[in-house]
Amino acid sequence: MGFPGVWMTESESMIYRVVPKCACSTIGQIMYYSDHGRFFDGDIHDATEGLHKWSLDHSQGPIERAVQSHDALTFTCVRNPYARILSSFFDKIAGIQRNGRRYRGNLVPQLVQRYGIDVGSPENGFQFDQIASFRRFLLFARDTIRFRKPMEPDIHWSAMSGHISTFIVNGGRYDRIFFTETFDEGMGQVLAESDTRVALDLADVPRFNESEGHGPKRAHRVSDYFDDLSRHLVWEIYKDDFQLFRYDFNNPDNKMPLAEVDLDEVHAKLGR
Repeated sequence: MGFPGVWMTESESMIYRVVPKCACSTIGQIMYYSDHGRFFDGDIHDATEGLHKWSLDHSQGPIERAVQSHDALTFTCVRNPYARILSSFFDKIAGIQRNGRRYRGNLVPQLVQRYGIDVGSPENGFQFDQIASFRRFLLFARDTIRFRKPMEPDIHWSAMSGHISTFIVNGGRYDRIFFTETFDEGMGQVLAESDTRVALDLADVPRFNESEGHGPKRAHRVSDYFDDLSRHLVWEIYKDDFQLFRYDFNNPDNKMPLAEVDLDEVHAKLGR
């Protein structure tokens, strides 16, 4: 199976397990800059040079050797599950992608037909009932993850623990797991402990969010989107994410983690 979702600098200074909707574009650009002294011109997910990715055939050998030798600092980044699933909805379902189209072509029309979701349009200023539509999307996301119907779960809303576990199960080990909510502190520690070619100041790094400005803005506080049923579904989908990464299930408006991640616990529970 190898190491899907893993990126590594060409200098082999750091190895990163991508977790979608957890600052992955910014992290990839920082890794690229740390080797080349410039950011990639475009979406880092489209880069086929300047950064090793498991999805590129020529990168698999170097990544596998580096993971097995564990000479490079290895890390990933996580995010509050409430905020992450909301971000997935507003970006991938309600938003327009950078190619000017809806995400995955016919996905949104399917959701309109099967789940009664309304996401508005650029023509009406994305006017729709955000809370009602999000709750219906959450039911759909649960169906994909729990029952794999009406489609396989998408990487943007499948559990973080699932992404992170594949690396462990296949023989990798993380040195750091930090929080999107304290990004500069966590990424700063990664850079400080990595033998990078080019130094950079995180205060000067832009936030790379390719979908920003191409869809509706969230109109309500986080807790307004999650009634009792919605929170039950969130717990069903993301129980491991809340527990392993120390997020507050009881208060959706508290985006901050309650404690640091216990790496030994993560490796023990996700390495089975």
